Amino acid sequence: MTTITTTCCIAGGGPAGMMLGFLLARAGIDVTVLEKHGDFLRDFRGDTVHPSTLEIFYELGLLDKFLQRPHQKLREIAGQIGDTHVHIADFSHTPTHCHFVAMMPQWDFLDFIADEAKTLPHFHLMMKAKATGLIEKNERVTGVNVETPQGPVAINADLVVGADGRHSTIRDSAKLSVEDLGSPIDVLWFRLPKKDNDGEQTLGNFNYGRILVMLDRGDYWQCAFVIRKGALDKMKTGDIQEFRNNILKVAPQLREHVTTLHSWDEIKLLTVTVDRLNRWWKPGLLCIGDAAHAMSPIGGVGINLAIQDAVAAANILHKPLRNKTLTTGDLNRVQKRRALPTWLIQRIQLLIQNRMMDRILGDDRPVRAPMAVLMLNKYPFLRRIPARIVGVGFRPEHVHLD
Repeated sequence: MTTITTTCCIAGGGPAGMMLGFLLARAGIDVTVLEKHGDFLRDFRGDTVHPSTLEIFYELGLLDKFLQRPHQKLREIAGQIGDTHVHIADFSHTPTHCHFVAMMPQWDFLDFIADEAKTLPHFHLMMKAKATGLIEKNERVTGVNVETPQGPVAINADLVVGADGRHSTIRDSAKLSVEDLGSPIDVLWFRLPKKDNDGEQTLGNFNYGRILVMLDRGDYWQCAFVIRKGALDKMKTGDIQEFRNNILKVAPQLREHVTTLHSWDEIKLLTVTVDRLNRWWKPGLLCIGDAAHAMSPIGGVGINLAIQDAVAAANILHKPLRNKTLTTGDLNRVQKRRALPTWLIQRIQLLIQNRMMDRILGDDRPVRAPMAVLMLNKYPFLRRIPARIVGVGFRPEHVHLD
């Protein structure tokens, strides 16, 4: 078996893992990032780069270069609730340099970080490298076992970071306790063509017991159709035309678009999970991002939370890692820093999915916009509040490396 020694080994090449690896390498820490796939082309990776994440790129001197990548600017969140067009969030007043959400396929986002990180001598990215379990000695994590096309590899590290998502091998191997917060919804993920006369983007469509979200990916719409958890098997017993009709019930303007859906093979299931670890760490190990707290897709804030975790971890851990003085107290500081923002966002998500989405699904009656949403329509300045929560979040992080 091949053995590699590094200061920090990060399992998972998503937003949290790549950002943390990049920041630690900039601080002079030897870091190895493991990505189990051969590229970053995943269907279920989100597309939203929030103002707070764009602010991180600004602080790193990379914002202008990042925005040269193809993207669309989402300056407000709007939706259709029943017969009412609603304006929900206006990003023009966020306390950041960019007053918009950059809609960019996550593979482009990750490719950008990888390209920048590869210029750093302390950064090492291993593709097709799957973490299979932890190496432990005297009740301390000392490394990770990795499966590669060339054979098994043992990576010894002062710190292992689990950034391998909601189905984390690392947190399972560490036997960390998970609190399942529950979710009554799942999401069906599919594409529809974008037409020249489609007009302005409307993110959410809510009506007649159905919820459809549409993300602009330039030449096509990435669509998310919300269903009750576990309802897919029953839906698939019907003809694909029945599913098309469900889409048209909530978004009749898509009559020509849905003809491109020919079979259930074109529709993928995204199982929604909302949970969090009671403790994010053990000696020699830290979990961040979805590995520490799986988020609902509501608001697309999971990416933002993962990036904020990475920045906080880099700020707190780079000196102890550099000086070889890392303690469990340092790891606990990361959790303390990020636990409250995570709890607050998850509480908001649970409120929306349990009080709003769960009530809409399955009720074929026309939906009426709630009073709180109508207030956003009537008083535009109130839209700054959801924009701040979605675009910046609670306790936004800033880069502090030296």
